[in-house]
Amino acid sequence: MSIVNVIGLGYIGLPTALMLAKHSGLKIFGTDYNESLIDSLRSGNLTFDEQGLEELFEAASENEIEFTTEYMSCHTYIVAVPTPYMKTSKKIDSKYVVSAVNSILDTCKPGAIIIIESTISPGTIDKYIRPVISERGFVIGRDVHLAHAPERIIPGNMIYELENNSRTIGTDDNEIGHKIKKIYESFCRADIVVTDIRTAEMSKVVENTYRDINIAFANELAKICREDNMDVYEVIKTANMHPRVNILQPGPGVGGHCISVDPWFLVGDYPDLTNLILSARKINDSMPLHVLSRIRTIMREHSIRDISKIGLYGLTYKENVDDMRESPTLQLLERLDEHLSFGVKVYDPYVHKSHVENQYHDFDEFLSEIEIVVIMVAHDHIKENINKLDVKLVLDTRNICDFDGVYKL
Repeated sequence: MSIVNVIGLGYIGLPTALMLAKHSGLKIFGTDYNESLIDSLRSGNLTFDEQGLEELFEAASENEIEFTTEYMSCHTYIVAVPTPYMKTSKKIDSKYVVSAVNSILDTCKPGAIIIIESTISPGTIDKYIRPVISERGFVIGRDVHLAHAPERIIPGNMIYELENNSRTIGTDDNEIGHKIKKIYESFCRADIVVTDIRTAEMSKVVENTYRDINIAFANELAKICREDNMDVYEVIKTANMHPRVNILQPGPGVGGHCISVDPWFLVGDYPDLTNLILSARKINDSMPLHVLSRIRTIMREHSIRDISKIGLYGLTYKENVDDMRESPTLQLLERLDEHLSFGVKVYDPYVHKSHVENQYHDFDEFLSEIEIVVIMVAHDHIKENINKLDVKLVLDTRNICDFDGVYKL
């Protein structure tokens, strides 16, 4: 039986490995350096919540997938490790991908295919991966083959999107590309396009940058409408009646590991050419401060001077998931810390471990301690318990409250 070794078992790698184990007929090894994560998976315990993941985990039997801290000797590797950006230069930090490739080269069989699924900036494979392989004495196209197949899934809907979202595979060799395509076709029902590596790199970053710019436009509209006391939601709803207009909704900021990160790759690599992209990033990064300004207004209007009477509902970056990466709430708490403002209370029904100060795990207790509720995330939980907010001051940054007296962005 052929083997595929999936490297990195986080939000992308684990669902991908399980999908392959269930559908491909191949033997799958999932590798991660985090020993506690591997121990958990070996014990049958998932490391994060995701709709449908538990059922998929059960369907991928031990005969089809194994979890290990070791790299396997095989012909096919899928790399799904983190790709952060450097805060100062805004360029990609490629150390995790480079480390993974080096470890693969230590163990791989001749002619192995290395598929990078991690989102990377355009040119990353040329700048960082090819030189490492050449320095190790490997000939690309003979000893190893390179490909980029960027993931296209979002927490909260991963399983559906793995099966139904189209995919792009970038390679140097069309024949290798179609071999990889057959692997992904085992579970992906949508179109799978084979192209060159640079196009695959660029297309993924462009997808997330497009979303970031559209969100920034909505957020800037929210600020304009706030300045002149207009209803931004009514403005957007009316404008979207035009058949060629589709403005997204404003919010308290942009989080997650895609939309809030990937545009910086372009800014870092093309600083003189990314004026619009940079402006969008600045607008979206400014939204937590806009929320803070709205909180200040509410406090002044109601003569509330104690910051501990403020409660932030939601720690995750989107609704109905436990993923907190780059979340607007964490960004807002950081801004408060910079201004020496402490004591704000936090609650999130999906975050069961305490990650910040004054984090509550009982919703009713959380409400009993505060006067102002700031809805940062539109979890189904808050929609189902919206009646409990009727005696509180509410700042609704997600436009889910339809009762009188609610403050909006």
